[in-house]
Amino acid sequence: MLDEIKKDADVRMQKSIEALKAAFVKVRTGRAHPSLLDHITVDYYGSPVPLSQVANVSAEDARTLTVTPWEKPMVAVIEKAILNSDLGLNPNSAGTTIRVPLPPLTEERRKDLVKVVRGEAEGARVAIRNIRRDANDKLKALQKDKQISEDEERRGQDAVQKVTDQYIKEVDVVLERKEQDLMAV
Repeated sequence: MLDEIKKDADVRMQKSIEALKAAFVKVRTGRAHPSLLDHITVDYYGSPVPLSQVANVSAEDARTLTVTPWEKPMVAVIEKAILNSDLGLNPNSAGTTIRVPLPPLTEERRKDLVKVVRGEAEGARVAIRNIRRDANDKLKALQKDKQISEDEERRGQDAVQKVTDQYIKEVDVVLERKEQDLMAV
């Protein structure tokens, strides 16, 4: 019973870390990376489809992404989708290839992105703490229903707290890595 609660909390906290890492991928650093365009969807014959399913996205160099659509009519649609995205990028098409140059980040923009990243990390910490609270509530309910003793409840809460501390540290490590990545020129 106690192991199940701890394991459930562990799994949910791990998912919070993975969600944080996925959110960090969307925050661009100074380097071109194909995953930067992962969340962009394009209109493919009337239905929204992820960009990666209608084109090949690759990094040409440190400052340029290359998007090669599999169908020629998709060039204009993809270009429009990138323009309308929240990334602030200006794609240039040359025949069937779209080049997306990434402008260098200014110091001010880097600091703004660090604030965004810290907000995401704090959101992950809150999610982890909420998972801890849910696990502790389950333990209290079991103790109230006389399914476990007070000592077992205490041990269970200590185990959940250890897992919580571990994942909070992991959030801090991931955040620090991303901040260093953002501030590197």
